Amino acid sequence: MNSKILKFVEESRRIGREYLQYCSSGNLSWRIEDNTALISGTGSWLINMEETQVAICEIDSSQWIGGATPSMESCFHMDIMKRRRDVEVVFHLQSEFATAISCMRRKPENFNVTAEIPCYCGKEIAVIPYLRPGSKELAQAVSTAFIDHDTAILSNHGQVVCGKSFDDALQKALFFEMACNIIIKSGEGNYATLTKKEIDELTHYLHR
Repeated sequence: MNSKILKFVEESRRIGREYLQYCSSGNLSWRIEDNTALISGTGSWLINMEETQVAICEIDSSQWIGGATPSMESCFHMDIMKRRRDVEVVFHLQSEFATAISCMRRKPENFNVTAEIPCYCGKEIAVIPYLRPGSKELAQAVSTAFIDHDTAILSNHGQVVCGKSFDDALQKALFFEMACNIIIKSGEGNYATLTKKEIDELTHYLHR
């Protein structure tokens, strides 16, 4: 267990150095066994993560079983892992441009401005209405969306991604933030998105 906690601390600090979240906003979790996960403790800063700030949770029950007090969003982390046995890492963050879009009254319907979005983040991005952070309602809405999505915007809150590794989750977060940056800086509606045909051609090419 100690080696897993040390690995989690190392990865938390690495992800924190990308400066995708401010201070203690956002949280990170990692499945270490079929029914056990580590998650950043409440109030912890990823960039300064310490061993004493790592919580241990049981996935199926979402119960805290050791370590620091888990992040208030631990329920949706555990619920995603419970529903998606292929998911090893969940990353919730308040990155600047994704969070700006999450606060828009009229959010984009299509985020496929570059090939990286459909290839890595998913052809569709789930958009979840505002629900109180830490609430059961938010956990239910997020975990349901992640049955068939890998990336989501939480209205007036931020973004969530899941992955098969730390690199996979971080890559999705970075590419989605890039897309949100492009959309905002392009001006209202002044950007092109890939067509279904172009996305299908990309999918065929990658699978080949």
